[in-house]
Amino acid sequence: MYFVGVDLAWGERKPTGLAVIDATGHLVHVSAARTDDEITEALEPYTAGDCLVAIDAPLIVTNASGNRPAEAALNRDFARFDAGAHPSNTAKPEFSEKPRGARLAARLGVDMNPRSGRARRAIEVYPHPATVALFRLGRTLKYKNKPGRDLEQLRTELIVLLGLIEGLSAADPRLVVDTAEAGDTWRALREAAEAAERKSTLRVVEDQVDAVLCAYVGLFATRRPDETTTYGDFETGYIVTPSLPEGLSPAPRAKRIVAPTTRDPRSAVREYAERQPRLRASAAEFVRLVTSILDDAGINYLTVTGRAKSVASFADKATRTADGEPVFTDPLREITDQIGIRVITYVQSDVQAVVDLLDDQVVVHDDRDMGRETASEGRFGYASRHLLISLGADGDAQHPDLAGLRAQVQVRTVLQHAWAEFEHDIRYKGTVPDEHVPDLDRRFTLAAGLLELADREFSTIRERLRGSLTDPGLDEGGEDPRITPRDLAAFLADRYPDAGWSRPDHYDWIAGLVLELGITSLTELGEILRSVDVAAVTERMAYRYPPGAVRRLDDALLREYGEQYIALHGNAHRVPLLRARLAKMSDGPSSAGDDEG
Repeated sequence: MYFVGVDLAWGERKPTGLAVIDATGHLVHVSAARTDDEITEALEPYTAGDCLVAIDAPLIVTNASGNRPAEAALNRDFARFDAGAHPSNTAKPEFSEKPRGARLAARLGVDMNPRSGRARRAIEVYPHPATVALFRLGRTLKYKNKPGRDLEQLRTELIVLLGLIEGLSAADPRLVVDTAEAGDTWRALREAAEAAERKSTLRVVEDQVDAVLCAYVGLFATRRPDETTTYGDFETGYIVTPSLPEGLSPAPRAKRIVAPTTRDPRSAVREYAERQPRLRASAAEFVRLVTSILDDAGINYLTVTGRAKSVASFADKATRTADGEPVFTDPLREITDQIGIRVITYVQSDVQAVVDLLDDQVVVHDDRDMGRETASEGRFGYASRHLLISLGADGDAQHPDLAGLRAQVQVRTVLQHAWAEFEHDIRYKGTVPDEHVPDLDRRFTLAAGLLELADREFSTIRERLRGSLTDPGLDEGGEDPRITPRDLAAFLADRYPDAGWSRPDHYDWIAGLVLELGITSLTELGEILRSVDVAAVTERMAYRYPPGAVRRLDDALLREYGEQYIALHGNAHRVPLLRARLAKMSDGPSSAGDDEG
């Protein structure tokens, strides 16, 4: 089944926006057309079978003057949000005969009765109240060209709407606009809006964005009928829209200075939608930063990922209430996971290593051990370490794009991650019958306990392997001069028994640096390392975290070879970092950084 959105122009001289969403919530078509022939031709692939066509235009108009009953009823709910409907009546030329929307529905061969239940139907929708209801807005977004609205205001409001629609990827039902079929078109619309220098350019974008919203209203009405309202009836005309959320009130019109502790959550949602494009870029930069910190320390981890919170998710959180009072009085400040980073490790000891490392390298504002909090309640369940970090003055200078921003970093093992993701998927994306909830809770608790036991066993296995690994002490007789990463790992486990394991690709990388130094055997490497005072290097570096084996070798080679090591081709990307470390571990005046972290 397809859900078709039509932002219908009054006449065939102006463009009509068209959009199509498939049954899975994926956007598959976005375009603009002018004539009825062009519209029906563009939509034919999607309306030949089961479909719901949501049209932003009156379909049924019988009253001679004033508002239709549907418009009067809708206005009673939505006019205070600036989302009231304009009057439609037969005194207007466009409705004196059969409305264009009804003619289009007839050409498409779809039934206009909202109650018919037929497989191929059309309904009348209206985007303005839909945005208020879906995104919990205090007032409508002012992206329509009206007297007194300049280009910058129209562009800003339209970009906010684009962000809100993109945020529906986390809604129920979900809408995914970044698709193989229509993702390029959607991105082109966003780029056109951001670069628009004329209102006419924004109008072309606006029509197609409204069409996407219309199609989503059709999807929403089908999947969430209990949260959908049909104003009016088939005899006098009707409008279908998501229902006005209970307790939602309009934002004040008057401009006034609002104290930071009493920010309107609905205004915060709009502001967050404006910020989100920047936050997506900042999240990617935070991922690169955290990854580089872990790699430099030689910490073993599985993945580092990140995201900026979706607009829909932020809106849901910002408007939460408890006992009738807002949970957040200043959502933009109090919702701290707007940028989220997730570090997945292999075993529990690596979690602590990551926490210690971040505590050493960045500013940690908050540190919550969710597993310990769960255990303190005498139960098994969600286990993850949550840190709230920022860079501090020095870090902000080095990473100006992250200045003033905070990120929530979740650190957990791969088993903890698997439990959390599965539990979230079942509880929040599926429908669990009430009679199954107690049994489901018991089984999730049992699974959490088993995974905690498995985490402990994996840690024990690794510790025993680390203790039993020995230096191969043999020179390979093959033609390849490199020391294999596997043999190097065994050698380092013997050389630095207190060091943590490093990532497999890090052993491969350091093996390349060893070869650049002309070292082709473990025997030769062992002889060189014997001349390095390991205790002195460790003391000078003053590690506040357990460095990985590769980092220990890296520091030893840096201490032994100095500038020669820094000049290696494989170190070209980190010359300033290595020079700072060399100064720290060297004797004499160059060691002024002894007390640095």
